Amino acid sequence: MNGRIQIYTDEKGNKSSVIVSYEEWANLQSRLNVLKKKLRVFSSIQKGAREVLEARKSGRKLQSLSAFIDESRN
Repeated sequence: MNGRIQIYTDEKGNKSSVIVSYEEWANLQSRLNVLKKKLRVFSSIQKGAREVLEARKSGRKLQSLSAFIDESRN
């Protein structure tokens, strides 16, 4: 982090709050949003992989990629 950080503690020395510059806060929020998007993508991939494995185990036929793309274009 580039900006100045202030950390406040309670009477027992436990950290209770942090103050950062607005610029740093905005930077952290932006990075958090990027990570949330990545997590959604990875979770979707993981879910899809599980569906493929379950379909293979049960013998269920899945939609082909080309059929999926054709369907998405409509």
